[in-house]
Amino acid sequence: MDYTGSQSEKAVPAGDLGRSHIGQTISFQPNEFTVVFGKLAGIARTEAMVYLSLTGVGNGTHLKDEYDLPVTHEVYVPVDVISNAESTIKDLFGKVQENLRGSGHKGGEDLTDRL
Repeated sequence: MDYTGSQSEKAVPAGDLGRSHIGQTISFQPNEFTVVFGKLAGIARTEAMVYLSLTGVGNGTHLKDEYDLPVTHEVYVPVDVISNAESTIKDLFGKVQENLRGSGHKGGEDLTDRL
C-alpha cells in the first residue's frame, strides 16, 4: 500500500507538526499495511522521532492511539483553505496587472492602482 493523502490534504514531515495542528484530523501510513486517520491530540518529539497521540483511533483490536514516526515521515494535514485562496487571489491580481500594462492602456490614470 502506498498512501498519498487526498486532494484536501497536504504532506508535511512529522517533525514539522506543532501546536497549530492539535485538534486537526490527520492521516499517515505508519507501516506498509496500515493507514491511520485520527484527530491529533498531542505531540512529543526528540531529535529523531515524533510521538503522536490521537483521539478517535484507539480501543479497537488492532488499533492504536499512539504512534512514533521518524521526523521525516510524511503526515497529511488539511490544506489551509484561506492561505490557498490568498495565494490564488494574489496570482490572479498579478496577471490582471500584467495584462493591463501590456495592453497599451491610454489615459491619465493607472488602472492597476484601483485594483
